[in-house]
Amino acid sequence: MAPPACCPEPAKRAVLPSRPAMATAKQPRPDRLVRLPGGRFRVGTDSSPLPQDGEAPARMVDIQPFSIDPLAVTNAAFAAFVAATGYRSEAERYGWSLVFRSAIARPAWQGSSSQGPTWWRRVEGACWRAPEGPGSDVAARADHPVVQVSWHDATAFATWAGGRLPSEAEWEYAAAAGRTGARFPWGAREPDDTGFQPCNIWQGRFPTDNTLADGYAGTAPADAFEPNGFGLHNMAGNVWEWNVEPFRIRPRARAPRARDATAWASNARLLKGGSFLCHRSYCYRYRIAARTWADSDSATAHVGFRLAFDLV
Repeated sequence: MAPPACCPEPAKRAVLPSRPAMATAKQPRPDRLVRLPGGRFRVGTDSSPLPQDGEAPARMVDIQPFSIDPLAVTNAAFAAFVAATGYRSEAERYGWSLVFRSAIARPAWQGSSSQGPTWWRRVEGACWRAPEGPGSDVAARADHPVVQVSWHDATAFATWAGGRLPSEAEWEYAAAAGRTGARFPWGAREPDDTGFQPCNIWQGRFPTDNTLADGYAGTAPADAFEPNGFGLHNMAGNVWEWNVEPFRIRPRARAPRARDATAWASNARLLKGGSFLCHRSYCYRYRIAARTWADSDSATAHVGFRLAFDLV
């Protein structure tokens, strides 16, 4: 099973030695959290344009009340986590990661190599601190979503922050602002290449011509664009967001609980929301029901995450 063109094919990576136990100096929950009431909600769709992704059939699930961050985790927040714990991301430990061809920093181009589709390159030294490889940094992107983070990295941050990654059902409910059958976080109108850009996706002809009609070649600030009805920003486009559970084609009868995830034997983890590399012509996955996957140890320049929290 291969991921869609907007995500690179799984890369063979060496087995890393076990990471030593990390201090869990937990931060207080962000004061901006949005409390959601939950309830009965329809997940997925019965009219999927991408049936191979397992969006269909739609199914009803019961969602318990929870809270969610209206923003994806930013570079500034991840830097604070690293400073407090000494954490090293998997991309740093492997020594390389994957970068979209046209975004690679000039000093990093030499020595890079193709990975899967020709627009993905393996770049030595690419990591969350240098998302496009050596010569890039996040100094001017403190408020942008952190990228080049694996599912394991996102889970480690969530544990430190006292939260967790959302389930698919929770993510869709939050993105739809509780509206059954919603296609996009803002409503039913399709984004286009000229006059309507409600989110950060590609405009033009992929992968060679991005007109930047939305103003961004890569990530946008985590609070860019208008929020949805729940006050959540960028639930479509900008960066793919890790969910807690494995990617499975067969629908589940209920929304999984986050703590069950460690018992599920699968390396393919679920991603939701699409990214700045999505376009209807080739990766129509910025819809609420859309989904894709990546290996839990993989990291790319267009994948991040946001946190959910149990109500206590």
